[in-house]
Amino acid sequence: MHRRLTLGLGLSLAAGLAAVAPAHAYQEAPALAKRVQAGQLPPLAQRLPEKPEVVKPHTRVGIYGGELRTAMRSSNDHNSILRIVGNQGLVRWSPDYNTIVPNVAEGWTQNADASEYVFKLRRGMKWSDGTPFTADDVIFAMNDLTLGGEFYVTPPASYLQGTQPVKVSKVDDEHVKFSFREPNLGFLEALALPVNQHPTLFQKKYCSQFHPKYNAKLDGLLSAENTKDWRQLMRNKCGDIEIPTRWANPARPTLDPWQIKEPYRGAATRVVLERNPYFWQVDTNGNQLPYIDSVRMPIISEVETILLVTLNGQLDFQHRHVYAVRNLPVLKENAAKGQYKVLGLPTLQANSVGLYLNFSTKNEALRKLIRNKDFRIALSTALDRKNINDTVFLGLGTPWQTGPIRQSKWYNEKLGTQYLAHDLAKANAMLDKLGLAKRDADGYRLYPDGQRVTIYANIAIQLEQQLAALELIRQQYSKVGIDLVIKAMERSLAAARTNSNDYDVVIDVVPGGLDITMNPRAVLAIHPTESRMSLPWVKWYMSQGKEGEEPSPSMKKRLALYDKWQKASSLQEADALFREILQLAADEFEVIGVVLPPASPAIRKNKLINVFDTMPAGWTYPTPAPALPQSWFFAK
Repeated sequence: MHRRLTLGLGLSLAAGLAAVAPAHAYQEAPALAKRVQAGQLPPLAQRLPEKPEVVKPHTRVGIYGGELRTAMRSSNDHNSILRIVGNQGLVRWSPDYNTIVPNVAEGWTQNADASEYVFKLRRGMKWSDGTPFTADDVIFAMNDLTLGGEFYVTPPASYLQGTQPVKVSKVDDEHVKFSFREPNLGFLEALALPVNQHPTLFQKKYCSQFHPKYNAKLDGLLSAENTKDWRQLMRNKCGDIEIPTRWANPARPTLDPWQIKEPYRGAATRVVLERNPYFWQVDTNGNQLPYIDSVRMPIISEVETILLVTLNGQLDFQHRHVYAVRNLPVLKENAAKGQYKVLGLPTLQANSVGLYLNFSTKNEALRKLIRNKDFRIALSTALDRKNINDTVFLGLGTPWQTGPIRQSKWYNEKLGTQYLAHDLAKANAMLDKLGLAKRDADGYRLYPDGQRVTIYANIAIQLEQQLAALELIRQQYSKVGIDLVIKAMERSLAAARTNSNDYDVVIDVVPGGLDITMNPRAVLAIHPTESRMSLPWVKWYMSQGKEGEEPSPSMKKRLALYDKWQKASSLQEADALFREILQLAADEFEVIGVVLPPASPAIRKNKLINVFDTMPAGWTYPTPAPALPQSWFFAK
């Protein structure tokens, strides 16, 4: 696969992959066996597919029981749930992030030029309500929702070639065909991403009642639910990719190892999930997964409190919200008392602190400056990255821009290392030449009309170490006369401000250190919420120039190359096209990086078994889902 690279994490490829089917009868959790005896559930043989996926546990076969505790936050932290239950798509990543393996699909075939993929579903597989999972569910999810032109204004990019969507057709109950008009070598990798679970997310039997094509009495249902739009009703009841309501309806059937019992909505103080009795994986001894009975996720508003309960040993696994490197010493100091082990997870990111300057900011005077490369270079050379690294990242990071890291096949020296030297004299001279030599009484630079040069920096308050770094950046920029005003806010508000183009610069991590081809949002204006060099450019690209704002010449050229790359007919052609994209991004220098992140800390309880000591830390993975939490268990 032309986008894949070797991480070298030392994980066993066998762990979590299909193993030899057990030679003896399948076994189930005692709690489920009791329900079978009481006549509340069909026997296990009727709940599993004819060929369940056989998973080889990481260290050893587990035992049933227990509750997994891991914390989340109240503000738009729904992806914390997905990271545990997993994005149960047709395919998934292997635990070492090197290989695409079957998941919901038992397997697949593709034609010679990778323009057609046929997925074989598992015969006898069922949703969590016992309803058969068949090709009809995939057809409904794709043709009636994802590609139908009503549920989404524009189909997700992974299912498009230019303006033409993929054609999805039913071969029979167990086979579904995806046909593109041109080669699509990266389609399997796209399907493994958490943002592309569409084919397996919506059960036809349950979700069709909220679709006008299948419910002639939908108006009455809309009225009863006090909802005017069937699309919103569908999202309220059946969820969608990356929205909180996906986890707000316990009645929604799922293919996940655990299903919602106490939902994520309103004033909830916790989310609780319980074992899905119809889950379709077993271990090498024939024991149905998951081993752990339930997942409890306390909803905690402050990251400091999440750290505290972690230190006190009240959580069994935690990475999200404690991964700030400066937490490492205190996590290690309390490991014995908290009865946990500290893990170090190598990041997929290209930078811990990215400055996404908005080339389409509503501030016209600032927009002109941001679009001047010399201004961007001056801002970069004004940064004292060593000071930020030592203060915020304990000296464990590396000054870096935004390119893939050296271990990546996509490493581009210029994109990673240009304009890193701290040089206040150079920065001041460049800003002077831009017509900003005049300063006010406080030493801040002025535009020719006498207004202060002020940059408003939006940041989600949850990003603890980025916020600490931003305060240092604010101080450093004041030394060259740039007034940086920090606007910290809750994640949901920060996202809303970004989506409405209400920002001068957004501070966030930069993806693409090891997954640049799957997460190129910092070099290509393609992501509708996170290509924050200009969301109007993204809208222009996604609408084929009908909406938004025409991008810069460099970005337009990159987007054209990206279109060619997506339908390249050979690995050699694809690689050459993507390297050209990276070089153009390096030449343009849009996003400013600060520090390449060190491995991020996480913890697992000493008694929690089958957890990898190291695994990628990132969203495209998404940690820890591909490492199969359903195979974790508690030792006696």
